[in-house]
Amino acid sequence: MAAVFLVTLYEYSPLFYIAVVFTCFIVTTGLVLGWFGWDVPVILRNSEETQFNTRVFKKQMRQVKNPFGLEITNPSSASITTGITLTTDCLEDSLLTCYWGCSVQKLYEALQKHFYCFRISTPQALEDALYSEYLYQEQYFIKKDSKEEIYCQLPRDTKIEDFGTVPRSRYPLVALLTLADEDDRDIYDIISMMSVIHIPDKTYKLSCRILYQYLLLAQGQFHDLKQLFMSANNNSTPSNNSSPEEQSRERSLLEKAGLSESEAEPPEENSKDCVVCQNGTVNWVLLPCRHACLCDGCVRYFQQCPMCRQFVQESFTLCSQKEQEKDKLRAL
Repeated sequence: MAAVFLVTLYEYSPLFYIAVVFTCFIVTTGLVLGWFGWDVPVILRNSEETQFNTRVFKKQMRQVKNPFGLEITNPSSASITTGITLTTDCLEDSLLTCYWGCSVQKLYEALQKHFYCFRISTPQALEDALYSEYLYQEQYFIKKDSKEEIYCQLPRDTKIEDFGTVPRSRYPLVALLTLADEDDRDIYDIISMMSVIHIPDKTYKLSCRILYQYLLLAQGQFHDLKQLFMSANNNSTPSNNSSPEEQSRERSLLEKAGLSESEAEPPEENSKDCVVCQNGTVNWVLLPCRHACLCDGCVRYFQQCPMCRQFVQESFTLCSQKEQEKDKLRAL
């Protein structure tokens, strides 16, 4: 019986091989085109389908009220010799403590102490954490809801004209905002705000600006306060009167300080429309690039940021749908 089957298979072998090859071709084509409903490797899908099915993690955000506000008034006129003017805007009575020539190492050790040891909720707590590693200190009382201009300056008898070459061991100025009333510290999660400010001198002529801002929480955490980037209107872009040589020199100084030019000087006026549809209101921030450029309808279509093309790892909303509906009702 077996011999008869082998003889028959030998006689019809060309047709048998053709049938096997054709069957394999049909099965392979069905797998590639998804006829059987089975999953297909990503490399066999087109780019558009991969883009829509890629999952971007939505970051859960918690709203926290920051009682402190600090800005530099007329940064172009600030210097080590002439001083600096700071504008404060606080929701409660606060204390502004300025530390001139603060040690870089001791400052970051103080932030670690806030996390592990004790909370920096008062100027005295920061002074103890710094071990008095600063050159001069001055303190001002800030009234609630009053935008006060505070003029800070190093005493002339210190005879300090610069803080040396880069990398430096001291920051020109560290401004600490703390709540003056002890009872207010139980109301807010943020108990103090620390601002690291660069002030130009003879050696390092980078324009005056806030380099870093740290929000210190009552639970021991501290967060680096960073700005969001939005698309600027073409007709509202601020003019720059500086020469190309000054711009290139400032760009090199920013690179030495570890800052990019976009982080240091964001546009003053921004567009609130989605950069894709130009219709919806911008409501989504993409991480890690921090571009706020997409509305609720367009965000689900993008795996990469439409502004810088960086891959999106996480995203979060600026306001919830309920808040958007309230804003629409107010507008009506």
